[in-house]
Amino acid sequence: MASIPPPIPPRTPRRPDDERLMGLALDEARLALAGGDVPVGAVVVDAAGAILGSAHNAREADGDPTAHAEVLALRAAAARRGTWRLDGCTLVVTLEPCTMCAGAIVLARVPRVVLGAWDPKAGACGSVRDVVRDARLNHRVEVVGGVREEECARVLRDFFEGRRRSD
Repeated sequence: MASIPPPIPPRTPRRPDDERLMGLALDEARLALAGGDVPVGAVVVDAAGAILGSAHNAREADGDPTAHAEVLALRAAAARRGTWRLDGCTLVVTLEPCTMCAGAIVLARVPRVVLGAWDPKAGACGSVRDVVRDARLNHRVEVVGGVREEECARVLRDFFEGRRRSD
C-alpha cells in the first residue's frame, strides 16, 4: 500500500482570531455527539470576523448524507447573506473537508479555509486530494491547517474509541 504524502503546509499565515474561531468550531463539534454524529464543527465568518453561519455534522440526526458541518455552515452563511457567493469569508472547520465539502467550498467562492485536524483517509484540502487548490477549477482557496490540531483530533479519537468499546 502506498503511503499518503504529508499534508501540504499552510500557504497563508494564521490570523490572530483563528485559534478563537476554532474554539467555536470545537463547541459545534461537541454538539454533534448528542445526535450520534461524528463530532465535526464548522463556522463561517465574514471579512470583519462576524459569524454568518455555524453547524455540526447532522447526517445521523437528519438522515441526510450531505449534512456535513461544512455544507450546513455554508448554507447558513449564504442564507444570512442572501447570496450563494461567500466572497471574503473564512470557513473554520475542525477536520479537513472531504471531497464533497471541498467542492462546496470552491463553488461558494470561499477564499480561505482554516482547518484543525488533517484527514489522511478522505481529506480534500491537501492531504489525500487537493480539490480547493486544483488549478483546473475557476476558484482556488487558501488553506491554513493544523490550528488546534491536537484538540480537534482528540475529540474525534475519543468519539471513535467510544464507539469501538460499545460494539
